[in-house]
Amino acid sequence: MSDTASQPLLRPVRLGALDLPNRVLMAPMTRARATNAELVPTALHAAYYAQRSSAGLIVSEGTWVGPDAIGYIHVPGIWTDAQTAAWAQVTDAVHAAGGRIVSQIGHLGALSHPDHLGGRLPVAPSAVNPHEMSYTHEGPKETVTPRPLTGAEIAATLDDYRRAAENARRAGFDGLEIHAQGNHLIAQFLNPRLNRRTDAYGGSAENRARLLFDIVETVTEVWGADRVGVKLSPYWRNGTTFTADEELIADYDQLLKRLGDCDLAYLHLVGPDGGAGGDDTLTAFGRFRAHYRGSVVANLGFTRESGNDLIARGLADAVSFGAPYIANPDLVERFAQGLPLAEGDRETYYSGGERGYTDYPAVGRP
Repeated sequence: MSDTASQPLLRPVRLGALDLPNRVLMAPMTRARATNAELVPTALHAAYYAQRSSAGLIVSEGTWVGPDAIGYIHVPGIWTDAQTAAWAQVTDAVHAAGGRIVSQIGHLGALSHPDHLGGRLPVAPSAVNPHEMSYTHEGPKETVTPRPLTGAEIAATLDDYRRAAENARRAGFDGLEIHAQGNHLIAQFLNPRLNRRTDAYGGSAENRARLLFDIVETVTEVWGADRVGVKLSPYWRNGTTFTADEELIADYDQLLKRLGDCDLAYLHLVGPDGGAGGDDTLTAFGRFRAHYRGSVVANLGFTRESGNDLIARGLADAVSFGAPYIANPDLVERFAQGLPLAEGDRETYYSGGERGYTDYPAVGRP
């Protein structure tokens, strides 16, 4: 299927206010290249994203909304003027190459570690240790029991998201994506095993979702809803606290219905782990479609074939690709020409520097 006209992935699409030339999106991926004390993106980041500008839309690596949000090493932030100015160099490079890029902003919450926070305890919905690993400058360490956010600190966290949204506009991004997937702070609030609050942010599924909707309201006041997306992973399974049982997935069904009233640019949804294109994936995205009215971007393990199939079935409007974009900066062109994909070197995914980051050639280039 090398003919462009025959591939749904290669057709234009409009997601909210975002007019995209194709439906091949670059998924957000932490690559640990901000190896400086200020967590500022560098010229290497600008080159990396510009190389991949033929994507219908680039979603940036997740960036921290403030110093309390930090949870991995060498991941850039977007709360300081220096970070914002450096991101402007990235967006300029992408736009000069004809691309579009949105900023993904987030907070790691309980998955952080005192090593990232000057010795302070991480914050979370409740004092529940998620029993996962945090990647620090001294290597992986077990998470600790976090400190519950107070009501005043939740308000301050919303201010952090507003500032990050404003900085993303100043930096020239085309939109914003709220990181609510996996095991990050918003997902922790949604999870009844980790959220044991008895105030307005805990208890019922509706209350546990309050932080997400407060963040959506906060950033859409800056951007307008038609340039804001949200990324969720209803089927996320990891350890004992992140278990996608039927009760939790049913909570997500209702969450998707409520998000449909927000008129977002798109909802970025991670399918079940186990092979995109299989029955589980088709069932999951059929379920998503049944509950969410709006544009859906599908993620997790898709290939050219399974991505085209999902869009042809009407189960998604676009598909995002993560790992394939590491070694294939020209992924769209490879799909269009039916060319094989290069394999990335896993040892260099987070190693820092140019190797394994900006040195993968495009088709026909040295």
